[in-house]
Amino acid sequence: MEAILTRHLDQDNPQNLAAYQATGGYRSLNTAFDLKPEKIIETVEAANLRGRGGAGFSCGMKWRLRGADAPSPRYLVCNLDESEPGTFKDRYLLYGAPHAIIESVIVSAFALQAERAFIFVRGEYAKGGHRLIQAIREAETAGLLGRNLGGSGFDLHIDVHLSGGRYICGEETAQINAIEGKRPNPRPKIPRPSTHGLWGQPTTTNNVETLVNVPHILMNGAEWFRRLGINGGCGTKLFCISGKVKHPGVFELPCGTPARELIYKHAGGLDNDERTLLGFLPGGASTPFLLPQHLDVPMDFDPVAEAGSRLGTGSLIILDDTTCPIETVLNLTRFFARESCGFCTPCRDGLPYLVQILNAIATGNGSADDLALLDELCSTIATQSFCAFAPGAVMPLVSSLKDFHEHYEQHIITQRCPFDASRKEAV
Repeated sequence: MEAILTRHLDQDNPQNLAAYQATGGYRSLNTAFDLKPEKIIETVEAANLRGRGGAGFSCGMKWRLRGADAPSPRYLVCNLDESEPGTFKDRYLLYGAPHAIIESVIVSAFALQAERAFIFVRGEYAKGGHRLIQAIREAETAGLLGRNLGGSGFDLHIDVHLSGGRYICGEETAQINAIEGKRPNPRPKIPRPSTHGLWGQPTTTNNVETLVNVPHILMNGAEWFRRLGINGGCGTKLFCISGKVKHPGVFELPCGTPARELIYKHAGGLDNDERTLLGFLPGGASTPFLLPQHLDVPMDFDPVAEAGSRLGTGSLIILDDTTCPIETVLNLTRFFARESCGFCTPCRDGLPYLVQILNAIATGNGSADDLALLDELCSTIATQSFCAFAPGAVMPLVSSLKDFHEHYEQHIITQRCPFDASRKEAV
């Protein structure tokens, strides 16, 4: 398959504007400026581009939520606050194709008639963020950014906002608060950012991978984009694969590629051929587990949902039969407990309590009552918390209680981790 999103990643100097333009970079601007913004939105909607940041919501539909008569100023936020454990696809775009990000922001901002755009970069990606700032300056010098772009009468200024840290900054309303200089707590669901976002103005937030698709859709058409996918998927997808595989990494493949092909072909299979697959998280750390019987599920939003999980960021974390699922879930829950913004009690106090119980089970100090308590706590935390952070945080734990129940029981009955023996055998 021809690389689309990653076609610039092999350049020796990805910041070099001339090199980027020599391979077709920024060509979509002329196409965009010759069209009405509504036509661009129609094309993106017809392509069935769905959000690559986790939710999978229709990009075109999200753009329409702003409303055609939205008051000025209007804002676009490109979300590059990639902090989900097991997810590292956006980093490839930041370090390997900064001008592709800038081009996509320009085209998308024109479609939304957003006069100002922010690229919100994860704090740990500061080096890439500074390179992106340099690329923006180069684009401005070349007349690709600024006033009256392409003679269209459209003005655009792009700022890079380097995050101060914390996973919660990836939630769009917390991100908006962070850009405004406030504590990054999530805002109430109503009013929506599409009408009352940055400084109370219409604001659209999209993941960077989502936006980088837009220039290609504009240049090649909606039907072309839909045909790139397989098994009902549309477009290509950047899949991250990590864990117990021979070749972890980022792979650009058709959306809808089965998990079996991702793991055993592109990632080279399990890192020890004598081991067997225990399970995998299909969409990053905040998604429910899938099991070996799900290997032929197409990695696309709806098929993964039908299998009982979420595609999320498309980041597969692989467990083999030497990996303790309880320790895996404990490690993830520790992360989420640390990253809670602390705004609401179920999340702030509930997640550390889960860590305490899981740690007792993992270290041989658990009891049978702990399983019922974990189930009850997860239900309370998921339904009573203020935003979507906590429901996502407990998803791996909830699914592990169902899919790996016997492993929990073995830890409690034997008062030790039964995987210790299998690890020694593997060595």
